[in-house]
Amino acid sequence: MEYKSIKIMVGGKVQGVFYRKSTKQKADDLGLAGSVRNNPDGSVTIIVQGNKVDIEELIDWCKIGPDEAEVRCLTTEEIDTAEYDNFSIIH
Repeated sequence: MEYKSIKIMVGGKVQGVFYRKSTKQKADDLGLAGSVRNNPDGSVTIIVQGNKVDIEELIDWCKIGPDEAEVRCLTTEEIDTAEYDNFSIIH
């Protein structure tokens, strides 16, 4: 099982549409750790760590997001592993 840490940047209409809450729920369902936060420019940053296959499933979900979201761009970048015990929303 390949363990990774990935930074996901999501742009579009992704704030005010429960994107962070929905991302946390999906990450929890997949057993992933990390965090999600809103950025001042209207985008969302997700740091996720876990099994490569589960991360890929989260990334596929992030391309669509919750019902009200309109994802226009998504980029991913492998990062150095940070230690997270769970998945949290940063306010």
